[in-house]
Amino acid sequence: MTISLLALITTGIFLDAVQNERFPHLSSVFSDHMVLQRGKRNAFWGWTNPGEKVKVSVGGKSASGVADSNGKWVVRLNPPATGGPYTLTVDGSFHRELSDVMVGDVWLCTGQSNMEFGLTMALGGRADAAAADEPNIRLYMAPRQFGYTPKPMNPAEWQVCNPKTVATNGWGGFSAVGYYFGRELQRKLKVPIGLMEIAWGGTSAEAWTSAEALRPLGDFDTELDQLAVLTKAGAPPIGTYTELWMTQNDEGTKNAWEKPDLATSDWKATSLPDAFTTVGMSGKKGVAWFRKEVDVPSPSPSGRAALSLGRIQTYDTVWVNGVMVGSTNGPGPRRYSFPATALKPGKNVIAVKVFNIRGKGGFTSPTEDYYLDTGDGTHISLSGDWFGKAGAEIKAGGPAPKDNEPNPTIPSVLMNGMIAPVTPIAIRGVIWYQGETNSGRAYQYRKLLPAMIADWRRQFGQGDFPFYIVSLASWQPRLDQPSDSGWSELREAQAMTAANVRRSGLVITTDVGNTTDVHPKDKRTVGERLALVALANEYREQIPYSGPIYRKMAIDGSSIRLSFDHTNQRLVAKDGDLVGFAIAGADHKYHWADAKIDGDSVVVSSKDVPSPIAVRYAWAANPACNLYNGAGLPAVPFRTDNWKGVTFSNK
Repeated sequence: MTISLLALITTGIFLDAVQNERFPHLSSVFSDHMVLQRGKRNAFWGWTNPGEKVKVSVGGKSASGVADSNGKWVVRLNPPATGGPYTLTVDGSFHRELSDVMVGDVWLCTGQSNMEFGLTMALGGRADAAAADEPNIRLYMAPRQFGYTPKPMNPAEWQVCNPKTVATNGWGGFSAVGYYFGRELQRKLKVPIGLMEIAWGGTSAEAWTSAEALRPLGDFDTELDQLAVLTKAGAPPIGTYTELWMTQNDEGTKNAWEKPDLATSDWKATSLPDAFTTVGMSGKKGVAWFRKEVDVPSPSPSGRAALSLGRIQTYDTVWVNGVMVGSTNGPGPRRYSFPATALKPGKNVIAVKVFNIRGKGGFTSPTEDYYLDTGDGTHISLSGDWFGKAGAEIKAGGPAPKDNEPNPTIPSVLMNGMIAPVTPIAIRGVIWYQGETNSGRAYQYRKLLPAMIADWRRQFGQGDFPFYIVSLASWQPRLDQPSDSGWSELREAQAMTAANVRRSGLVITTDVGNTTDVHPKDKRTVGERLALVALANEYREQIPYSGPIYRKMAIDGSSIRLSFDHTNQRLVAKDGDLVGFAIAGADHKYHWADAKIDGDSVVVSSKDVPSPIAVRYAWAANPACNLYNGAGLPAVPFRTDNWKGVTFSNK
């Protein structure tokens, strides 16, 4: 039986269909415009009839393999010379031909929302996207999927980087950090660069780590035991604890109330704004569903459409004609952009699932905030008649989900869904921007992140490839007094990992943050600093790549002298007097310190601490700090003490 690859993708059939049907094809990670990793044997794989021979050829190189008893075949091939373009062919009982294939370096751009943050959303990003005619940079955006067990396919296609491809799909287009990183590498190295964006906002590090790697940590056994039960029972994969609870308790989730052809004769008439009580829920906790039919004029819309739904209490998921267009957890206004092709002339159905565990629940904004933008500037009001129905109510003392996060945080589900499908490919390395979701468990992250890195390296089977980490950017209101912070402790865990895990590196972003936005827009600085780390460490260029790193301290009466590595010949207090240092005595109480640069050292003191024993620098979620080196790179936040922090006991 033969099924086209397009049919496979559009129907969402993955592992079971591939292995049971055994139809001939090449894994969808391979497509026109792709980049093969230079200097390594590249693996190619797919499915065909058991025992069948498959041959892969490119640039005068060829190799063959034989399909196993499940129909899976793997061929490993040394690539031709760096550059291209080449034509790659796959031959067996089927023939596939990939054109415009390049040979260069492939980097994974991974993590949560600050890696997912698209180029057109970044500072100066629209102009950079418009000028992004970069034929030697190739882009791959992995679709979102999760699984209780490893998935074999991640249906996406490689694209040549140009103003259109870098600005479409995702949240503002391709990863801004990834693009700026890749652009800098390509300009310096003059070789093709393949960038694979495999990221999902709001996700936890344990979701990106396999069950086998998490078990030895001992912190996730309860969740992993539950996953084993769900897997054995054949339950549908769930990415979050909220979704798991909804699958088990919410009638709407169980019966797909987002379907456009759903009968709603037993739903209650309502209008926006609306609260849970109007749909028959006596309390304010649980799940309520809302639906509305909207007439869209002919001809069919084009471009990007958008839904404005005002503010919703607290966590919503939205569908248009049965297609999910977005979800949000929190108080902010909802505006979901999606391809206008999801709309059609005539009747369209909008479905909204709202989950709430605090406040009154439901829609809370004025009527004028609810409208549909069809993509051509036409606004269709969404006020007026809606229908609502209670899906599940959490009674006093009743069962509730462990959390109400909207994005995958269940252990291993993203390793299985998004990393496992690409682990056979040859890569140069990984850039990683994640940690916000784990900041409440920063001490745990000290062992979790190294375990995840080791897990990825084991899964890819290509040795200790480079793994470069972005330290958390500054965020939240600046505090008047020194204090402990989970954000600071997470940065410390990232720095410890970079220092202790072989071929790891760290990029500091305390100077490119935003007090009110966890997604700072200056992504160019981040991407280019990542490129410095790669160029210096992986490509052996003799360039500075790190800001000052604390090395040791010496107590001298009422002051402490701090010594640093990576000074690049001098330390600098940028834009004025040196700030960001705090000092403490035996009482463990920190006070702001006077700090002076003395050669490659900083001397710290305070009249309030006559007998100091410890120093901290940039130890806050949003620190005022300005220590740099001669290359203009910021110092790594640090502390000289090892006193228990606020996240010490958090699991």
